[in-house]
Amino acid sequence: MSKVCKIAILPGDGIGPEIMEAAIEVLKVIEKKYSIRFEFKEGLIGGIAIDKTGEPLPEETVKICKESDAVLLAAVGGEKWDNLPTDKRPEKGLLQIRKELGLFANLRPGKAYNALLSSSPLKESLIKGVDLIVIRELTGGIYFGEPRGIETRDGEKVGFNTMVYSESEIRRIAKLAFEVARGRRKKLTSVDKANVLEVSALWREVVNDVHKDYEDVELEHMYVDNCAMQLVRRPRDFDVIVTGNIFGDILSDEAGALTGSLGMLPSASIGEKYALYEPVHGSAPDIAGKGIANPIAMILSAAMMLDLSCKLPEAARNIENAIDKVLDEGYRTADIWSPGAKKVNTKEMTEAIIQAL
Repeated sequence: MSKVCKIAILPGDGIGPEIMEAAIEVLKVIEKKYSIRFEFKEGLIGGIAIDKTGEPLPEETVKICKESDAVLLAAVGGEKWDNLPTDKRPEKGLLQIRKELGLFANLRPGKAYNALLSSSPLKESLIKGVDLIVIRELTGGIYFGEPRGIETRDGEKVGFNTMVYSESEIRRIAKLAFEVARGRRKKLTSVDKANVLEVSALWREVVNDVHKDYEDVELEHMYVDNCAMQLVRRPRDFDVIVTGNIFGDILSDEAGALTGSLGMLPSASIGEKYALYEPVHGSAPDIAGKGIANPIAMILSAAMMLDLSCKLPEAARNIENAIDKVLDEGYRTADIWSPGAKKVNTKEMTEAIIQAL
């Protein structure tokens, strides 16, 4: 009897529906190859939700997500809604769904594809073989700490934010990071600023304590400024990086940019009970409806879902290998195309990946 995996589908705005369709086509092939059956249920989020319900995240969408085993989200936003109040804009729906589902960890892989090494800002000898993942704490730290605000002191405006982490928040993210590292190359780099910040000193103390349960995983600590430099100098040396919200926000973008293919990167946001998977890229309204969007990041997000939520790591590797093969054969959508390659549209790239599967 096939295992059933209930998937909430949130296509969103811009190119979202097009790339979501590509991911679903690939998942239908996975159904035929493995003992699994997907039950898809679609919900509204972002601009399209505003147009139809007046809210960026309707209650019905939250209900669909909470009744599912995983959530696949494509993209939200666009110029059409840029003039709305901040709390009514499409992006608010993304922040709300993360909060509603208690998603405390963001996982951002950074992989250098051999076929795309020339796209990296680094020379080939540095970037070849890079395969790392940044795990960013998503619900604490300076973005959420209180007190915060802008006030007048001694006749001038002063802005202030507070970086706060509790022991339980650090322990939760550290445990997840060690688990991920254990399933990879068994190396974890914990990034902080413990030489200056008390909150980082606590971070380091708790990570060391959690390490006692994962002694098979090598642990190193690194200051955030040094980590930013080493990501450029020796990116191959990293396997799993775990860090707080603001440091992770910066380092995950740096790690993604190193590969030269930011538009091809997937991500996962994980909670105690729920998980949401989405591409790193935006909604690209300028090319929406033209059928030329690159579906790879969305398909790789579905692969992460297969691995982490559906417990089908073999199927995830199958998809990743198919994408490697297609890129090696020279297939390129417009965003990654270079002279000599085979330029294809969204549907053709999806079909090539399915054929490789």
